[in-house]
Amino acid sequence: MPHKKAKNQSNNFVGAIDQGTSSSRFLIFDASNLELVTFHQETINIRTPRPGWVEQDPNEILEKTIRCMEKAVQQFEELGHKKSDIKAIGVTNQRETTILWDKETGKVLYNALVWLDARTQETVDFLLKQYNKRQDCLQEQCGLPISTYFSALKIRWLIDNSDEVRKAIDAKRCMFGTVDSWLLYNLLSDDKNTVHVTDVTNASRTMLMNIRTLKWDTHLCHFFSIPEHILPEIKSSSTIFGYINKGILQGVPVGAVLGDQQAALVGQQCWSKGTAKSTYGTGCFILYNTGNDLAYSRNGLLTTVAYKWNDDDAVYALEGSIAIAGECIKWLRDNLGLIPNSESTEAIAASVKDTGGVYFVPAFSGLFAPYWRSDARGLIMGMTQYTTKAHIVRAALEGICYQTREIIDAMYDDSGVRLSKLKVDGGMANNKLFLQMLANIVGLDVSAPSLFETTALGVALAAGKAKGIDLFQLEDENEIETKMSSYTPRIQGKEREEYFAAWKKAVIKSFERFTPPFNVENKGIEGEKTHLSSRTIAWMTMTSLFGILLYMSSHHH
Repeated sequence: MPHKKAKNQSNNFVGAIDQGTSSSRFLIFDASNLELVTFHQETINIRTPRPGWVEQDPNEILEKTIRCMEKAVQQFEELGHKKSDIKAIGVTNQRETTILWDKETGKVLYNALVWLDARTQETVDFLLKQYNKRQDCLQEQCGLPISTYFSALKIRWLIDNSDEVRKAIDAKRCMFGTVDSWLLYNLLSDDKNTVHVTDVTNASRTMLMNIRTLKWDTHLCHFFSIPEHILPEIKSSSTIFGYINKGILQGVPVGAVLGDQQAALVGQQCWSKGTAKSTYGTGCFILYNTGNDLAYSRNGLLTTVAYKWNDDDAVYALEGSIAIAGECIKWLRDNLGLIPNSESTEAIAASVKDTGGVYFVPAFSGLFAPYWRSDARGLIMGMTQYTTKAHIVRAALEGICYQTREIIDAMYDDSGVRLSKLKVDGGMANNKLFLQMLANIVGLDVSAPSLFETTALGVALAAGKAKGIDLFQLEDENEIETKMSSYTPRIQGKEREEYFAAWKKAVIKSFERFTPPFNVENKGIEGEKTHLSSRTIAWMTMTSLFGILLYMSSHHH
């Protein structure tokens, strides 16, 4: 709800671009009390032209983000404020989503390949075969397993399958960026200066940045055969990136960039080692702050950069990623028509006392942590004539909780430290029944802030932390006073473990193939075929040679 200007309000405000998978938003916070003053939101369309393909239009992302800024600032002024009081803005964005464009014209070379997109599975399979099925063979350098999830594989696919991309690379006109880079290129560049930048959190999700040096790694670029000249400059998360070049906020500095999950970690005040948060949006992402220590997982978790303030050392995190969370609820609504809207899941699921033995594994895009099985497929099992839509809806909510439990267990196994509580946010944190189910299944106290906009708040705080803006310190965990709702487990350990064991059996079932394998030629909807280009074959040959040399080198030393 927008707030009219009060007499005791300060004249310092911070804006936040929150560009997510399903929408773009612009929010404005009062720097004195961190209250949300106003915001505007626009839905972003998702295209799924083939099974496993997920695309978005980068121009739509840009245009709707700018519209959000304009509408929110207009509302801000209508509430009695001056736009000149907005001292800085931050940018937080969906991570891994890959955009390539022409640096001279700004023309997009292909639709954005969204983080959920799984079209690069053939390339992943090839690499795993070359390296004895070791998905973690690059973990030491980049902290990540080889997966369709990350940007490097998406760039590789675009190079192999787009003539326009190859021509732009040969002419040294191609720019790569995650969504933050694309927005900043358009918002900050002018006739004299082309801005091509990203921050360490987004760069850490590409598989191309060295997780220790925080620089692009030549060996990783060679591994994927990606030219370094297409990559943006890597900067700290909190620093002045530049100034808005035109429009309603012209001249306002961009003081921070954070990947959306890292922004939520900051917004939840998880600034000390051993704290964690879980965000439930399209997917679910659980981040565990490991401080300045670089921790590698034995259980399929990701090593990632949590944030880096100005010239300070980077802070790291372990991350567990769940591909499908809120998207599962959307699927129940749009594909099956079981629910009229997302909000109705709470009442529908509460109309039955349990799932009636139904288990729902929402592996629509495979399973991420801790399994990293892109071949897994969604399933609903345990149905009888007794089963109703309420049981299925409740099982869908439980499925998200069980996946969270698996990641929490993996974090404990890797760190040896049990969490005392789990901080949660995101759209699903509005569902009180879901939060109670989460506490029951995970076996921890669950707390949710009264202000759910923690992602946008996190990047607004980071923007105010930038040297030269200096609105926030972000050193004391009590710097921000927030009201929290808490949920404690209501079931006993034995009952919890029995349900969890049944869930694990359902997960194993999701690995089984029930349909004939797709044709290698990958026939499309209109009979199109995706062939391996000569360039791809050459790249695969080079990669094989690289693997042999790597093997010989490791044995030599």
